[in-house]
Amino acid sequence: MSSSAPVTAAVLVIGDEILSGRTKDKNIGYIADYMTALGIDLKEVRVVSDDEAAIVAALNALRSTYTYVFTTGGIGPTHDDITAECVAKAFGVPLNFDPRAVAIMAERAAKTGTEMNEARMRMTRIPEGGDLVANKVSGAPGFWIGNVIVMAGIPSVMNAMLDEVAPKLKTGVKMISESVRADAREGDIGTELGAIAKAHPDTIIGSYPFVDEKGGPNTNLVIRSRDAGKLAEAKAAVEAMLKTIKAQLTR
Repeated sequence: MSSSAPVTAAVLVIGDEILSGRTKDKNIGYIADYMTALGIDLKEVRVVSDDEAAIVAALNALRSTYTYVFTTGGIGPTHDDITAECVAKAFGVPLNFDPRAVAIMAERAAKTGTEMNEARMRMTRIPEGGDLVANKVSGAPGFWIGNVIVMAGIPSVMNAMLDEVAPKLKTGVKMISESVRADAREGDIGTELGAIAKAHPDTIIGSYPFVDEKGGPNTNLVIRSRDAGKLAEAKAAVEAMLKTIKAQLTR
């Protein structure tokens, strides 16, 4: 479902292991690329510890601001997997064993010869009113309630869950981009680049310094817009500015 209005998203990463550095996050970049491909603007990423108050506060702030909030982590079988409880508290709804989730986990347990013990039953708790997000990798589902989509932290499982929800998301007009190699230092063009950005408000212009093949300082400029005509106008302005700057530097 495509929308002409901007569609926005935030990611809430949950887990002490991320903040301690024990686990290196691999999901943020993947989600960012995925959202860009769908025409959804990823506007914010937060990382919070396994603390109920922190999770609930972050979740409420994000879900009231953006079209979608994607959470990763904290839906496993252990005592510190408290995301489901926190989402239920944020929405003010009960957290129950969901018969659909129980059936999925029971079927998987039967196939793998494992026991539906207390720990595995924790993964069948879904806030009332939530829809399941299928997990084709390891069975235990995520869920979607309101504009919040709750997914696992394990990258392979998160990726599969994102594939499940993607067809149901509202999408926006995709951003298109052009790159221009400046062959100039970032500091030589910063003021002029700012003026161009101000004159072309429907574009986003990024400046990315790098060391070029000659070992010297250089800059790549990336112009982005949802409108091809406005993108072309801004690119032309950037190229004209660079021509002028280079002429001044070589005097």
